[in-house]
Amino acid sequence: MLSDLVKVKALQHYLEFTRADWALLHSATLLPLSEPQLRPLIGLNENLSLDEVSDIYLPLSQFLNLHVTATQKLFESRTKFLGIERAEVPYVIGISGSVAVGKSTTSRILQTLLSRWPSHPRVDLITTDGFLLPLDVLESRSLLDRKGFPESYNVRRLVKFMVDIKSGFPKVEAPVYSHLAYDILPGKTQTVEQPDILIVEGLNLLQKGDGRSDRPIRTFVSDFLDFSIYVDAAEEDIEQWYIERFVALRETVFRDPSSYFHKYAGLSKDESVATARTIWRTINRENLRQNIFPTREHADLVLEKGRDHAVRVVKLKKT
Repeated sequence: MLSDLVKVKALQHYLEFTRADWALLHSATLLPLSEPQLRPLIGLNENLSLDEVSDIYLPLSQFLNLHVTATQKLFESRTKFLGIERAEVPYVIGISGSVAVGKSTTSRILQTLLSRWPSHPRVDLITTDGFLLPLDVLESRSLLDRKGFPESYNVRRLVKFMVDIKSGFPKVEAPVYSHLAYDILPGKTQTVEQPDILIVEGLNLLQKGDGRSDRPIRTFVSDFLDFSIYVDAAEEDIEQWYIERFVALRETVFRDPSSYFHKYAGLSKDESVATARTIWRTINRENLRQNIFPTREHADLVLEKGRDHAVRVVKLKKT
């Protein structure tokens, strides 16, 4: 029986599944992805196999499908009961975690798998990078070394975007961020037109109120999430992945003269490793420790990765 396979740790509010246990939840549904279709979804220096998708992400997409379908039915029943016109309101899934932990790959794979389900074929994906303050604003506020920290975002605009999405507006526009330019692209927007599901990926999605009575009531992005996922790994592993990605970019994207990081293209491998380690430890590790990791317990589901990027444990909140 499945209940005999589920390992539940006492005094914790998560059900804990080993990789093997989680894979057993997968029904007879065939994996709707081939190796060539999977390859473009995988991030730089990540090693993800079809077995990983079948064992982890296919059951997860089935589980999310249950949530989405139930929410859609409840919403339809509610509008009928109240006698109001039904608005197309997307089911919103938030995916959070550290820089370099693999959030983007997780988001793209889930987007692809969820779009295969007949009850919600339209699945959009946005990242909160588009809501970062423009580079010149960050520089003027001495926040360039705090990029990715909560104060580096246009939170008001991001919350307004989420309000409009959950209000069922026919078209909602989000700013577009360029990793090549390391900046917001002026005049460029991504239009979200009432998808069945919207996946929102970002560093600080799961922040909530701190419970202090002396603070005014605030609205957080997490208030608009129907389901949240935290992609987790050991800090030393994430650091290594960040360094490996930086070295790989030095040999590819950084060589483009239009890249903001073109100045690093001429570094030797040893120099690039040292530079990446410094950036990680002075900026990204601090953000992880101060702002991102403390929100992990807010997630509905946690994917714990091993050093090889493979998910080893899945934790699902009990309620």
